[in-house]
Amino acid sequence: MGSSGVSWKLADHPKLPKGKVVAMIVLDGWGEAHDNQYNCISVAETPTMDSLKNGAPDRWRLVRAHGTAVGLPTEDDMGNSEVGHNALGAGRIFAQGAKLCDLALESGKIYDGEGFNYIKESFESGTLHLIGLLSDGGVHSRIDQVLLLVKGASERGAKRIRVHALTDGRDVLDGSSVAFVETLQNYLSELREQGIDAQIASGGGRMYVTMDRYENDWDVVKRGWDAQVLGEAPYKFKSALEAVKTLRAEPKANDQYLPPFVIVDESGKAVGPIVDGDAVVTFNFRADRMVMAAKAFEYEDFDKFDRVRVPKIRYAGMLQYDGELKLPNHYLVSPPEIDRTSGEYLTHNGVRTFACSETVKFGHVTFFWNGNRSGYFDSEMEEYVEVPSDSGITFNVQPKMKALEIAEKARDAILSGKFHQVRVNLPNSDMVGHTGDIAATVVACKAADEAVKMILDTIEQVGGIYVVTADHGNAEDMVKRNKKGEPALDKDGKIQILTSHTLEPVPIAIGGPGLLPGVRYRKDVPSGGLANVAATVMNLHGFVAPDDYETTLIEVVDN
Repeated sequence: MGSSGVSWKLADHPKLPKGKVVAMIVLDGWGEAHDNQYNCISVAETPTMDSLKNGAPDRWRLVRAHGTAVGLPTEDDMGNSEVGHNALGAGRIFAQGAKLCDLALESGKIYDGEGFNYIKESFESGTLHLIGLLSDGGVHSRIDQVLLLVKGASERGAKRIRVHALTDGRDVLDGSSVAFVETLQNYLSELREQGIDAQIASGGGRMYVTMDRYENDWDVVKRGWDAQVLGEAPYKFKSALEAVKTLRAEPKANDQYLPPFVIVDESGKAVGPIVDGDAVVTFNFRADRMVMAAKAFEYEDFDKFDRVRVPKIRYAGMLQYDGELKLPNHYLVSPPEIDRTSGEYLTHNGVRTFACSETVKFGHVTFFWNGNRSGYFDSEMEEYVEVPSDSGITFNVQPKMKALEIAEKARDAILSGKFHQVRVNLPNSDMVGHTGDIAATVVACKAADEAVKMILDTIEQVGGIYVVTADHGNAEDMVKRNKKGEPALDKDGKIQILTSHTLEPVPIAIGGPGLLPGVRYRKDVPSGGLANVAATVMNLHGFVAPDDYETTLIEVVDN
């Protein structure tokens, strides 16, 4: 990411002044959909956002936050917080996670890369272990990529393959784990007929095994380590299909929280613990829920839990999960090179920035916003504050989360007079939306709206400008829908709750006493997306965005 030779000087905007305080508010998981009982945003009392909506079409509009607008392969791919914040901060569209992996697998380039050659050295005498989310949700991983990877590895000398499958039920329907496990099991049995020793070795639900994030609960990673590496788990089965069916039959069981299990042979021995000389690939392409497991596999001086036995392995991620930490050191697909982000330009042009969220989204408003880069561009010009999230609870228990505290930090930063940009992420509608608890999500949306009000009131006080937007949808549609768009029912006639993100557009609202009266949304950027926001915000700071940025959403008309 060499920035040498870049001219950082931004041209002055011909009509918009510099030096105004801009509050940049990202409501996480806040999309726009029709009013109905499953739209928690419309059900909730949200007077602040409702009042912003009254500024349409001049001061409020919708932008795209999914699919090609954020660098994902198709319009069926829902957006997520990582790609959303990448686009918001970078101002351009970069091919992302899934798409990068698709291209590398289709072209076969993945097999020529340094990462694959590194793990390949274990094929002769060791086992290749693949660990990750078994799903076609396309947010963290995709089963078709896993099958391609298994096929490609077996064609290139992998004689023993073990898959450690995590069940989803969050980005896809609960219960779909059974079909995914069946698909994988059938494919591996075909490979066995060709003389390759391939089978599923362990499993568990994504929210309970391996896939924790932001160091919220290391026990989740430990449960995965015990099953995958040590071959130990509370449940033992002869086949993964039997495991998933049996564990799902327990009362209150669901895919997200299935307990860890290992597959054992006739004599009761685990069929696939990870041992010296093996290769391990975590095949999720999305970073946030793989970083902790990567640390456990990679770090010698790891102290978050007792690993008991640390096998000498060759470990690679599907992608590099943290560019700053260089974690993991080896990976199969190179990340998008996101350079020259808006944050870096603004620091070079004298814009002092404050960024804040609570733990679960702090990385989004800093690391992802800055193009997958940790730390400050210029510590003299920036201050990042993390409010600790409630740990050890599901967020529907405390749906207000830390919205008020984040808003207070933003208020103090605005009133301090030290910053030109105060940037926050309010996670409520996303994190509580993911729990599928509709009543709690309504409370969450109201809390986020109140936090927005506090920040807007402060902007009013200092004569500043606000930009309120979102990174993708979630809380605005909490029910799975059939082809006709009606709520889908399960076999018992119950509504199927939707816990995932959506394909809905998200709002962007601008305003505040510091905004010139002639500023309005342009009519000639109808299909604007999140990547258009950066140039818009640069304008509000009094600058013209670089030529290759996605076009600004605003124009200034002389009144």
